Amino acid sequence: MKRRPFQLISTLITNSYVYGLFAGEIIYRGPLKYFCVPSFNCYSCPLAIFACPIGAMQAVAAGFAYQVAFYALGILAAVGAVVGRMACGWICPFGLLQEYLYKIPSPKLPIPRALNYAKYVFLFLMVLLLPAFLVNEFGVGEPYFCKFVCPAGTLEAGIPLPLLAPQLRGQLGAVYAVKVSILVLFLAWMVVSHRAFCRTSCPLGAVYSLFNRLSLYSMSWNATTCIKCDECYKQCPMGLKVYEGPNASNCIRCLKCRDNCPTGSITYSHRKLHSPSPVSDTNPI
Repeated sequence: MKRRPFQLISTLITNSYVYGLFAGEIIYRGPLKYFCVPSFNCYSCPLAIFACPIGAMQAVAAGFAYQVAFYALGILAAVGAVVGRMACGWICPFGLLQEYLYKIPSPKLPIPRALNYAKYVFLFLMVLLLPAFLVNEFGVGEPYFCKFVCPAGTLEAGIPLPLLAPQLRGQLGAVYAVKVSILVLFLAWMVVSHRAFCRTSCPLGAVYSLFNRLSLYSMSWNATTCIKCDECYKQCPMGLKVYEGPNASNCIRCLKCRDNCPTGSITYSHRKLHSPSPVSDTNPI
C-alpha cells in the first residue's frame, strides 16, 4: 500500500475550496467548517473546507460558543483509539510538507530525544491551560497556540490572507513578525531534521500519541527473527528503533520500517479489545 497518494489526496481534499479564490470569498464558512479534519490544517487557510481540531480544542478551553469545538476531542479520541498516530503519517498536509522539505540536499541533524516531550508542553500549556485560565474581563481566553506559535497557520493563512485581502496588511504587527520568524526557523529545521515539528512541537501529535499503545491498530515485532541491524531506525522519519518498542508514542505508523526490514520481523495487526500489546513497549517516545 503506497502512502504518498493518501497524503496527496488528503491534502487536496482538505484544501479544495478553489472556488473562493475566484468568487471573492477568502475563507470558506459553509457547513463543512462545523467538522474537524483529523489532521493539522489551519481553519483560516483560504483553501480549507474543514476546521482544525487544535483550534477547536482551544475554543473549548477559552469558552467560545462555537459548535464545532464540542466535536474536536471526540473526533481525536475516536481516531486515536482506532489507529493511534497513523493520521500523522498518512493524511496530515503539514507532515507531507515536512517530508518533502527533508528531501532537500543538506547536512542532516538528529533531534535530541528530550525535545520530543516539548509537544506535551504546547498541548497542555498553550492549547488547554492558558486559554482556560488566562482570560479577559468577559471570561474568554485566546487561542494562544494559534495566535502566537502555529507555523502551519502562518504558512497556510497568515501569509496568503494579506496577499488576498490587502485591507488586512495594516493590521500586521509585532506578533505577525514573530510568527513569521517561527515559521522560517521551523522550515529550516525541517530541511535538516526529519519531521522536526511533528516530533517536538505538534499538539495534535501529542494527543494521538497518548493512544498509540492502546489503539486497535498496532505494530508487532518479532524478537526471535530481529537482528537489530537498525534498518528500521535509518528509515524511520520519527527516529525510532522498533525493537525498543513497536508502539512507541511517536510512531506515525508509516510502515517504512516494515517495508524495509530485511528479516520481516515487523508487522501490523488489529489488536483484540481484551488483548495486551504483542510486545511490551520500553521506549516512552
